[in-house]
Amino acid sequence: MNGETLSGLTSSRPSQLDGVYSGFHRAIALACLTMGLFYWVRLLGFYPGLMWRFDLMPVHWQVASVILAVIYPFASVGLWLIAPWGAVIWFLCAAAEVVMYGAMPDLFGDNYPLIGFHLMVAVSYGALRFARYRSKRRAMH
Repeated sequence: MNGETLSGLTSSRPSQLDGVYSGFHRAIALACLTMGLFYWVRLLGFYPGLMWRFDLMPVHWQVASVILAVIYPFASVGLWLIAPWGAVIWFLCAAAEVVMYGAMPDLFGDNYPLIGFHLMVAVSYGALRFARYRSKRRAMH
C-alpha cells in the first residue's frame, strides 16, 4: 500500500522529494531576485563607479544589463511558483551570463564563480527532475 489509502486511491500528500524540489526552486528564485536587483541597481546608478551608471556603460553592457534586469525577476516569479517556464527563463539568464563571462571575457570580464554557480544549479535541477521522473515511474508500477 505504498502511497495508497484504504480506498485504493493514491494519497495527495507530497513526497519528501517533492519538498526538496519545491525548496530548490524557491532558493533559486531568491537568487534570481537578488541578481535581478543587482542589475537594476546597476541600471539606476545607485552605486558609485563608472560601470554602475547606465549612461557611462559601453553599449554591450547596456544591452546585457537591461535584458537581465528584466528577465531575472520573471525567472524568479516562475521559479517561486514552480512553473515550468520559470526554469526556462532562468536557463536563458544563465546562458546569457555564461556567454558573457565565459565566451566574451574581453568585453565583460570573467566571473568564474557565477559560471560555476549556474552550472551547479543546472546539474542539480537536472538531477532533481530525473529523480522525480524515476519516482513517479516507480509509483506507477
